[in-house]
Amino acid sequence: MPWAGCILMTELLAQSPLPEGNFSGLAAFAQRVRDALACAAREGWSHMVWSDADFLDWPLREKAVVESLNAWAGSGRRLVLLAHRFDEVQRHHARFVQWRNTWDHVVDCRVCKQRDASELPSALWSPHWVMRRLDLERSTGVSGTEPQRRVLLKEELDEWRRQSSPGFPSTILGL
Repeated sequence: MPWAGCILMTELLAQSPLPEGNFSGLAAFAQRVRDALACAAREGWSHMVWSDADFLDWPLREKAVVESLNAWAGSGRRLVLLAHRFDEVQRHHARFVQWRNTWDHVVDCRVCKQRDASELPSALWSPHWVMRRLDLERSTGVSGTEPQRRVLLKEELDEWRRQSSPGFPSTILGL
């Protein structure tokens, strides 16, 4: 059927690529996080690394974000979170905390205390697309698919991970 090809092309065009270039403001940052997670679910990204001092500004409390994470999570998936501390996540992102507890086997939370919290990049890395906030106060940054940008950010995040320790356990065992 010739119209079947048209429907497929329409569906592909409807799935707009992730934004590239500069962004400014907390709303633009949060929207890029939402878009990235929806894309990760749709395209089946195998691996993501999120990095932030405390993730307070991330839209992790939102139902749509957790729905995207549910659609993304599964066999062969891996999410690494690098933070200076996770107490803000536990206080302000209850939906994400519940999701994290359910999907503990795909989430690796790491605490980075060796350097000042302000030095930890605020970024989202994937093998396909990256986003980084360059000015946390104004929530400005850049995102894109350029290989060099992805490689440099991955190398930096890998170094932070090497210097980190496990944190934010999904359960707290006690006697």
